Amino acid sequence: MYQQVEQLILFKPKSDSILGRIADLSKREVASAGELSFELCRLIELAFEWNFSGDLWNCYLTYFLLTDENAFTLSRERKMCEDDALSAVARRDVGIIRGLFGYDLEGLCKRCGLDGVDSLREFNILKALKRSDAGEILAKAAERLSGAESDDEFYDILTQIYRTLGVGEMGFYRAFRIDTSSGKAEIKPIISADPARFSDIIGYDEQKSELLKNTRAFLAGKAANNVLLYGDGGSGKSTSIKALINECWEDGLRLIEAYKYQMSYLPDVIAKIKGRGYKFILYIDDLSFEEFEAEYKFLKSVIEGDVEGKPENLLVYATSNRRHLVRETWRDRGDMEHNNDMHHSDTLEEKLSLASRFGLSINFSTPSRKQYHDIVAALARKNGVVMDEEELFRKADAWEIRRGGMSGRAAQQFINYMIGSGGEPQGQKE
Repeated sequence: MYQQVEQLILFKPKSDSILGRIADLSKREVASAGELSFELCRLIELAFEWNFSGDLWNCYLTYFLLTDENAFTLSRERKMCEDDALSAVARRDVGIIRGLFGYDLEGLCKRCGLDGVDSLREFNILKALKRSDAGEILAKAAERLSGAESDDEFYDILTQIYRTLGVGEMGFYRAFRIDTSSGKAEIKPIISADPARFSDIIGYDEQKSELLKNTRAFLAGKAANNVLLYGDGGSGKSTSIKALINECWEDGLRLIEAYKYQMSYLPDVIAKIKGRGYKFILYIDDLSFEEFEAEYKFLKSVIEGDVEGKPENLLVYATSNRRHLVRETWRDRGDMEHNNDMHHSDTLEEKLSLASRFGLSINFSTPSRKQYHDIVAALARKNGVVMDEEELFRKADAWEIRRGGMSGRAAQQFINYMIGSGGEPQGQKE
């Protein structure tokens, strides 16, 4: 096995990877049982994380192939033209790795003095657990690759996966967050993304349609706009964007969630996603800036594109309760002030110009009384709440008065309350 792994060129495993470590152990005349048991523990932990079942070794090799970002896998993700030289090297590597499917792992265990590990070929203890999207994708890929009858078929299956799914974590997950805890921007997957769908948002059909139309154009490579969803709290702005990614992620759409304090890291994020074979939405929820905050300048730079230019595979979608994003003050409206800024109207114009950078603005306003009742009635039917409609609306009205106004969020909270305890809504207005 060691000689085979050593021959790999493009798919070279890291020395500290499971494949690299087991290959190293396989070459030793006297291998350490402790070292091998540690790698098997890592393999089982990976199986638990991804919900492998069946042959753990073949599942692991599939995981390795689908997560290894190299010149070949990234070129296929980007659907670049075939390169004979690159393809030839990749075919050679892929043939070697196919030969590792079915490797005698039990024999290595016996040589190291480890007994009772025959179950690694039929690892079904997690079979009853519901797989995540990522686990399901990996399981199907492992099954297809294990069933390949030739190196050519194995290669064709793998390249098809790269073209349709991509490579690395971005192929398995639909939503990501920016982690800056290390002092630099890292894109980390959101393992359990919000499963919201457009059908969960009652009403606002025109707004949802407009948002989806813009996104479909973006995915099709047509001209599309950055989008600002503004309006009252609880009206479905954030849920619409989360639903959007669930509707379109199989078409190559990915979402990266960013926070206001992370605006200075956006150039680093863009550098990581530029040229990838996906379309990205940079999602900023509840976006607004106080007059003393200057982070909005970073966002303007991203939307407009600096000297390098904004990548074609990125749009910015933001939600806000403020139409102009930056809070205005009466002081902003005076042309002459004595705070070291002779023309404050220029400052105001600069602040307001951020909102104008979003080519599409979609308003989610507070529903009317009838629309609020329609939302309550629809949610009641969906959740099996059976009650005289007049009584239901009376209680819903009492709820919204105590909870600060009519909104889809208030309607959902009311229905949750009715499901949980029933009776008259209690509590004070917040």
